[in-house]
Amino acid sequence: MSASGGLSLVRRAVEAARRKPRWQKRLLVLTAGVGSLTYACQDNQVLQINDGTGKKRVVIVGTGWAGASFLRNIDTSLYDVHVVSPRNYFTFTPLLPSVTCGTVEARSIVEPIRNIVRKRGGAFRFWEAECYKIDPTNKKIHCRSDSDGNSEFVVDYDYLVVSVGARPNTFNTPGVVENCHFLKEVEDAQKIRKSVLKCFERASLPNLTEEERKKNLHFVVIGGGPTGVEFAAELHDFVNEDLAKLYPDVKKYANISVIEAGDHILTMFDKRITQFAEDKFKRTGIDLKTNFKVVKVSDKAITMTNSATGEIAVPYGMAVWSTGIGTRPLIMDFMKQVGQANRRVLATDEWLRVHGCDDVYALGDCATITQRKVMEDIASIFRVADKDNSGSLTVKKIKNVLGDIYERYPQVELYLKTNQMKDFHDLLKDSDGNAIKESKELNIEEFKKALARVDSQVKMLPATAQVASQEGAYLANCFNKMKYCEENPEGPLRIRGTGRHRFKPFRYRHLGQFAPLGGEQTAAQLPGDWIHVGHSTQWLWYSVYASKQFSWRTRMLVVSDWGRRFIYGRDSSSL
Repeated sequence: MSASGGLSLVRRAVEAARRKPRWQKRLLVLTAGVGSLTYACQDNQVLQINDGTGKKRVVIVGTGWAGASFLRNIDTSLYDVHVVSPRNYFTFTPLLPSVTCGTVEARSIVEPIRNIVRKRGGAFRFWEAECYKIDPTNKKIHCRSDSDGNSEFVVDYDYLVVSVGARPNTFNTPGVVENCHFLKEVEDAQKIRKSVLKCFERASLPNLTEEERKKNLHFVVIGGGPTGVEFAAELHDFVNEDLAKLYPDVKKYANISVIEAGDHILTMFDKRITQFAEDKFKRTGIDLKTNFKVVKVSDKAITMTNSATGEIAVPYGMAVWSTGIGTRPLIMDFMKQVGQANRRVLATDEWLRVHGCDDVYALGDCATITQRKVMEDIASIFRVADKDNSGSLTVKKIKNVLGDIYERYPQVELYLKTNQMKDFHDLLKDSDGNAIKESKELNIEEFKKALARVDSQVKMLPATAQVASQEGAYLANCFNKMKYCEENPEGPLRIRGTGRHRFKPFRYRHLGQFAPLGGEQTAAQLPGDWIHVGHSTQWLWYSVYASKQFSWRTRMLVVSDWGRRFIYGRDSSSL
């Protein structure tokens, strides 16, 4: 059979399967060249597509930062790559607050998944569907597609990469889901934009009282993290620079409030940035309410409590909930299957493998790397090094042991440079090239006692796009050299076993963080304790976010949107 004839037969088989009656059961096997397609239909569908090359199948669930980064870096010539996601595009989420106010258009920050892979070449398959169940025992995932009458199918995998992200965390606060907007997806940003403009249109109606106008134009942001603060700043600029000219009669009623349960906003930033942001919000008229906890949201008012004022209800026109992330139902169900039922997110090791099941990896906001007790591993390493159980080691041997420890736990090296360990660190450093000092013996127990507080230096990785992107690139690199590393492992020595690990463990490299504060001013905190706030940092923010776009197409679109906004202002149509 010719290649074109085989492809035609496959297309006819797929079309016939889509037109199936629900009561009918079919099994159709087609062979086209060296490839084969199997389609079985009963109450649900089992779809098996083999490319005939014997490649291992890698299934990626989710197209967020982690999934897209993995897909962007994986060598598709080595694996049979399948992607399952309810969205056929990747979203540059850091610019979602800009979409809410028309600074950037929605299509400018999305990149079709098929475009990402097409540029790299190689074969891959994408299914626009939602994965609702993972079966690690049989290595299958169960999927549901709304585009074809809510049909279901099952996909087999050899390796599974779970990168479904997280959902907004409402803390079970009554009325949040029904009455608040979230800011996690492009659709959320578009809804917020329409809602803002509707609030201004309603406030302009002639039959409203002054109190009703104030209510309609009271915009409330719950959550003082980076997303909430950036949205509040963007909205303030939109209202004062653009909408005030279009709605001159009601502009005086517009009010923006930020509600934070803690003492300060932007607590993950340096205190200097936090203080500057709070002072700037007060100067520009944004009402900042700290130490207020929201307990209920109705369609007319937000009820919150404070130790000084007690419980108060504040009327509002639109509310945006931005208080952190929660666990998706798929992940909660999966955690029960693998013995992690009491956790908030999936636990993985340093190689991003999910604890409790083989060949399943988890990246991004849906997972976190389990930080084992460092001292337990250090004690094991020293026991191996101290073969004669003397209780002491030479300085030279300790330095060799520390090399293995540093490779696995870089925070130990940082801890040794602190004041508590300065004398010991200087001793190791001064012994370089000095045979007499290197032969000096040190008591192991004293050294372990000195390191007793190192576990306090271990911190969980933040749920940010930066972390997810680096995890995706790291795992793809591991997959690309898996065959080579099977024979030539490059990882650290195994503590509970012999030999070395195949790969070096994942190491997050923090590249800094930004917090746009409105008025063409941005706060930046970069490595090396470099703190800067001002207009020049805003231009650094522009250049960094433009360079981080996934393609030249989106890069040009975003830059042109910024240029259009400078010349013509933001678009105020509620499209």
